[in-house]
Amino acid sequence: MTDRSRTPAENAELALLLEVAGTPKPGNVDRHRDLDDLRFEQFLAGSVGSARGLRAAADGAPLGGAFERAVRGMSRQSGGNTQFGCLLLLTPLVSAAAAGDLTREAVRERCRVTTVDDAVAFYRAFEHVDVAVGDPPEGVDALDARRGSDAEPALRERGTTLWDVMELSADPDDGVPDTNAAEWIEGFPRTFDAAEAVLADDGAVLDRAARSFLRQLAAEPDTLVATTHGESVAESVRERAASTLAAVERTGSLDPAEALAEAFVDEGINPGTTADRVAAALFVALERGLAV
Repeated sequence: MTDRSRTPAENAELALLLEVAGTPKPGNVDRHRDLDDLRFEQFLAGSVGSARGLRAAADGAPLGGAFERAVRGMSRQSGGNTQFGCLLLLTPLVSAAAAGDLTREAVRERCRVTTVDDAVAFYRAFEHVDVAVGDPPEGVDALDARRGSDAEPALRERGTTLWDVMELSADPDDGVPDTNAAEWIEGFPRTFDAAEAVLADDGAVLDRAARSFLRQLAAEPDTLVATTHGESVAESVRERAASTLAAVERTGSLDPAEALAEAFVDEGINPGTTADRVAAALFVALERGLAV
């Protein structure tokens, strides 16, 4: 049952805060670990900064504009990109939740009917922070997200909607498939499944967040790791997470994940796309009654 003591936008902001506070999440910033270029408090500031965009999504604003506004607010801290991917997932989820229809079908439909204007706003969001993205599929260099607003003429000429952009990213002819984009296209199956697992888990919410991260990282290679280090490294990271998850489940302790966290930080491995889905799953769980 939805917790009506908080609005969907407030639950989204809380989900961002809970995600970064969960520990250990191997390779990512958490309340015990900073990275060389990102700190815990910057994620807290990014969470708060995103609130206006999240409220816009809840109020029915177009998804692209709400997302761009959330990213613009998130960027107003000294660390740069803290939660771009999280907000890409949260924006349609918040929109659906505010309308009282937080289901896979309803969220997917909200994504499907996005427009060219939504795509333009999405590209504009890349001007606020540096985002690690792979090269565009062959033949669509004009739609490289790193072009920001400069891509607007190509988007409008081709009639490319935000849904079209996500389709290209989710299943490129070459390059690394983006699992966040796949969530948009497929109706957020990973997010909803992870939310159910969080609700079925027990103990402190932050420990549940850490276990959710491990479960998802063990399930499939992380897009950000594949983009920055290559697909073979991403698969190795997945295998190491699976081994660690087995140890956590066997012992009932998160201690094995602590060792993996230290190793990933030392190796510069940052599974940020998996963390995005943890935030999204926590949001869905909060909307469905997760008590904090």
